[in-house]
Amino acid sequence: MIIEVCGPGCPRCQATEKNVLQALKELGKEAEVVKVKDFREISARGVMMTPAVIIDGVKAFEGRIPSAEEIKNWLQEKA
Repeated sequence: MIIEVCGPGCPRCQATEKNVLQALKELGKEAEVVKVKDFREISARGVMMTPAVIIDGVKAFEGRIPSAEEIKNWLQEKA
């Protein structure tokens, strides 16, 4: 599983990455967590607002900080 956290590295993006890592830990899942900071790459993924989370190529969240609980729910639905 590849989880991309898209954003310039601002505090909101850092909080999003922290919640992704917390959700993975609580679920006992492993994934490659990648930070995407280049705006061209972010735009190429169809992201218009950051922070955004893309899980295995599918945009899961955009324009807000998802809670660890929301991320866990999304991961469990897609498993």
